[in-house]
Amino acid sequence: MKESPEIWNCLKRTRQRERVYRILSEAERPMGASDIYQEILRQDGDCSYAVSTIYRVLQAFAEKGMVCRTDLPGSDTALYEWNAGGHRHYAICLKCHKRIALKECPFRNTDLPEQGFRVTGHKVEVYGYCSLCGEKENR
Repeated sequence: MKESPEIWNCLKRTRQRERVYRILSEAERPMGASDIYQEILRQDGDCSYAVSTIYRVLQAFAEKGMVCRTDLPGSDTALYEWNAGGHRHYAICLKCHKRIALKECPFRNTDLPEQGFRVTGHKVEVYGYCSLCGEKENR
């Protein structure tokens, strides 16, 4: 993905923030802090900072609206996705936590004029069981 220098206008640019930015901006799926740490290890063969540093970087990114955070029901794991301007919605399996991207936004252009409410953003997550876990539940 192309470098996005404007993100460094509102945050101090550090080696750790740059590394987390690169991993998340190139990721095809939301990732947890430990996933990001493992990816750094895989790509670089070493990581000179702790997972707690990655959590702090993700918190700083979240406070500035640079990442979207998802908390899975029944799990302590938070997943993060780089906010590239668009948005995605997911169906999430409650058993295996597989995330299936929905092809289109079910709430495109949804204002609520009769309630005097203008929608400026939204987040949709659908929970259930994927085909593999659903089959296991029926056995």
